[in-house]
Amino acid sequence: MKSFFLYWALKRPKVVFWAVGLVTLITAALIPLIQIDTDPENMLPESQLDRVFHNQIKTKFQLHDMIVIGMVNEQGVFNPKSLANMTEVANKAANTAGVIAYDLMALSHVDNVSQTETGALKFEWLMKSSPENEMQAQWVATQVERLPLLKNTLVSEDGKAAAIYVPIERKDESHRIATEIQQTIDALSGDDVFHITGLPVAEDTFGYQMFVQMGISAPLAALMICIMMWWYFRNLKFIAAPMMVAMATCIMIMGVMIGMGYTVHIMSSMIPIFLMPIAVVDSIHIMSDFTEQYQKGKDKRDVVEQVMNHLFKPMLFTSVTSAVGFASLMLTPIPPVQVFGAFVASGIFLAFALTMLFVPAYLISLDEAALKNLQTRKSTGVGLKQWNLKKWGIFALNKRMSLLLFFVVLSGLSAWGVSKIQINDNPVRWFKADHPIRIADEVLNEHFAGTYDAYIVLQHSDPDLIAQVNASLLEVNDDAIKAAVTQYLAGDEPVTVQWQNLLAWADEAAFDAEDTDALDRVIDIVSEGLSQSGYFQNPEALTYIEQLQEALKQSGLVGKSNGLPEVVKTVYRELLTGTASDYRLPDSKAGVAQTLLQYQSSHRPQDLWHFVSTDYNQTVLWLQLTSGDNQDMSRVIDAVDAFVATQPLPENVSLQWAGKTYLNQVWQQEMVAGMAMSLASAFVVVFVMMVLLFRSVIFGVLAMLPLTITITFIYGLIGWLGKDYDMPIAVLSSLTLGLSVDFAIHFLQRARDLYAEHQDFGITMRLMFEEPATAISRNAVVIALGFTPLLLAPLMPYVTVGFVLALIMAVSASVTLLLLPAMLMFVKKWVFK
Repeated sequence: MKSFFLYWALKRPKVVFWAVGLVTLITAALIPLIQIDTDPENMLPESQLDRVFHNQIKTKFQLHDMIVIGMVNEQGVFNPKSLANMTEVANKAANTAGVIAYDLMALSHVDNVSQTETGALKFEWLMKSSPENEMQAQWVATQVERLPLLKNTLVSEDGKAAAIYVPIERKDESHRIATEIQQTIDALSGDDVFHITGLPVAEDTFGYQMFVQMGISAPLAALMICIMMWWYFRNLKFIAAPMMVAMATCIMIMGVMIGMGYTVHIMSSMIPIFLMPIAVVDSIHIMSDFTEQYQKGKDKRDVVEQVMNHLFKPMLFTSVTSAVGFASLMLTPIPPVQVFGAFVASGIFLAFALTMLFVPAYLISLDEAALKNLQTRKSTGVGLKQWNLKKWGIFALNKRMSLLLFFVVLSGLSAWGVSKIQINDNPVRWFKADHPIRIADEVLNEHFAGTYDAYIVLQHSDPDLIAQVNASLLEVNDDAIKAAVTQYLAGDEPVTVQWQNLLAWADEAAFDAEDTDALDRVIDIVSEGLSQSGYFQNPEALTYIEQLQEALKQSGLVGKSNGLPEVVKTVYRELLTGTASDYRLPDSKAGVAQTLLQYQSSHRPQDLWHFVSTDYNQTVLWLQLTSGDNQDMSRVIDAVDAFVATQPLPENVSLQWAGKTYLNQVWQQEMVAGMAMSLASAFVVVFVMMVLLFRSVIFGVLAMLPLTITITFIYGLIGWLGKDYDMPIAVLSSLTLGLSVDFAIHFLQRARDLYAEHQDFGITMRLMFEEPATAISRNAVVIALGFTPLLLAPLMPYVTVGFVLALIMAVSASVTLLLLPAMLMFVKKWVFK
């Protein structure tokens, strides 16, 4: 393999240049086809059961993704000016393309339920037009106080904030919609402060800013790496090769991925960030060795061939091990992570191939004038040699016991820190604390019951009733009707839907039939079945939901829950006296049915079907949460489980979860389990590869030390600092594996080669802390400092990657240059024979 690369690089350099340039241009042309996807729902496969159920519930109950607009006025929102501003914003939102206007919730778009002077039930718009004076504004406040569905949802408890819930057709339109609404807000006058938040707008805004960040962070990192390499080599022509390789690798991989139709998710947007350091490290090793070996008048081809003979084997194995680390991500059950792992692994192999072809070809193409200052740079000792790396070697060998004890204690403390890690994620926290979406999230969740949604879905199914009704239908003494019954009962719809369809057919058929006895029998059986099946019209069923709601309220984990009981009790109160004493459930199923029938005469009858299915056998409890953190969602689930454990679900009733906040918790759990499995499997594979590479178990163990200590230290530090273990943190384990083992392989392989040449451990260590240690140190510093621009990014995943990447380089290089020499001193008589 080495001879293949050397042939094309040294004998056909122009072919290499043209081939790399042409492929780069072709793949670059595919990048404009990019499609952005930041929907966390897509972290789960489309066939995943929780996701399937979530989408079924959204469709059945018409539960839309919503943008939340909050208006805050410290003097109170119930004044003519504030209510006029809120109405103007609500009207703008309702008239914005992509908004489902009939389901928009605002004080100006909801009904007030009250009694007329004669005691009749009355539905009227709560705020048909903006109040013209303080008295009218206070009347609105009084009415809101009487409507539990609105209190602390549309208006805060303290009356200082009001909210507008904007349902949208598509999540990927939320950033545009929010931007258009913000333009109306910016034109308003007064003391009201508006905020826009909600998971859809957070996710879509992240996608927009992620797209911008892709075009900023990678070039800035490349520029910083270029500056650092210039500092070491002071030769722009010389350092151009690794930068070309890195940029070509990123362009080719992103172009192929986009051209194959893969969307760019939060993970795949970071592919260039991950590939950049990996694509540069091999080049820096080659350049450092070339600088040491090259002398004026010497044949460049001979020098390059000598360098490649030294480095090819360790570079090959570092590429393979790094690729294995990222390829292991394909074992996770998270599709975007699988795509990320597959293309980074492919990019690592591509970077290796380009480095082996392009860099040697480029070096031999440079003239003497372009290389003349390399000797000056080497002789003056500018750069890392000023650090006197030989002292590191002397220190490592002389203080080997102290170093061993230090790293043992450090590993123990790190392992303790790992046990403190909190697994948590929240798309809103992908922004920095000063981002408007983060500020809006904090302000509105402080005022209201919560801007995060989760749904408890209760479903009743009575198999005995179903079997009885279906059996009775099939006993009808008419072959034609029995055939029709059989056809209707054979569908995939819920049985009550089948019965409703059958009832509609029987009613229509009865008009034209001369003998209607059999059809009347069908109508009677189905009507009775439907009458008995409307489970959530029973007061006992609603009472159980009330008890669940009270338990959630007492837990303090849920800001508010809205469900069918609130609808029933509000309407029933107005059907009776309108006083608080009659805010209760009716005593009979017929009473509940009557209140729900009355509710359908309001201006928003569709609201009922957000809470209950048309056959009244399935109901949704809407939970408002003040936090979208996975940990908080898990606590809510645990609270519901605890309630069900003490007060079991009624017979034939099941409970399931839906909602974006719940789905985020599901994929986070699956990601953690998948990451743990992929990391463990990659660790084992890399260890086996190390043993095979060095043909020594001891060398295999030594090669794993920097990797093991670096991963343990970084995740231990995360645990000690209280940083949440989120998606970027989880994926960085693969980068840690790849880069940490890179240094170890280079160090150990060069040590073996030098010992084989000199047969003296002291000389070997002295030589190791010249060019090899210089190359490792250069790599660590170039990559660590090269990605500091990421710390300035407005998106936290990019900041996290920049910080942890610098930490990986610093820790793994330090472990390699300090612990490995010390350990080799301990085992030299076994490994150097």
